[in-house]
Amino acid sequence: MQKAEKFWDKASRRYAKSPVKNMEAYNRTMERTKFYLSKEDDVLEVGCGAGSTALLLADQARRITATDISSEMIRIAEDKAKAQGVENAEFICAEIFEDALGKGPFDVALPFNLLHLVEDAPAAIRRIRGLLKPGGLFISKTVCLGGHSRLLRYVIPAMQAIGLAPYVSYLTAAGLASIIREEGFEIIETGNYPAKPPRPFIVAKKV
Repeated sequence: MQKAEKFWDKASRRYAKSPVKNMEAYNRTMERTKFYLSKEDDVLEVGCGAGSTALLLADQARRITATDISSEMIRIAEDKAKAQGVENAEFICAEIFEDALGKGPFDVALPFNLLHLVEDAPAAIRRIRGLLKPGGLFISKTVCLGGHSRLLRYVIPAMQAIGLAPYVSYLTAAGLASIIREEGFEIIETGNYPAKPPRPFIVAKKV
């Protein structure tokens, strides 16, 4: 995990300055996410990066706890929150399995653009489920590269070898949905924003 921390620390400034590649898809994702949020909700975002999404959603929740493994990402997020005057978002540097992530229980968990970057997606989903209240919502969007391009299976390892890419798994949309169900959730909404490569948006309820 230390290797991942170093990668994202190094990439943090560039990542924070990078524009959203598909604003239409991002806006659709945020629109559907906001539909499920209440101003009474305690929300957990795992893998918050530079904090843009947490800050965008902060006024839709009572409180947002946003976490990332990169201390540099968290520092940038805290600076942005201060600049924007957002007071109900807390940023924590923590790996998903660390106690520092928070004990909850939370009403909603948001692992956006995360599950393809963890080595054990079922364990990560299980961990998040344990932090949710009964009936709590799991809302995610994750790129699924499985079956998309065989070339990527050669390109990505080459980039990883020289420090230009993090760990990446090759999930499929169907496989991810199956894992989420197996880990104790009922899927109540799906979407795909954008469609290529598939980035399934999944809303699931803890059962």
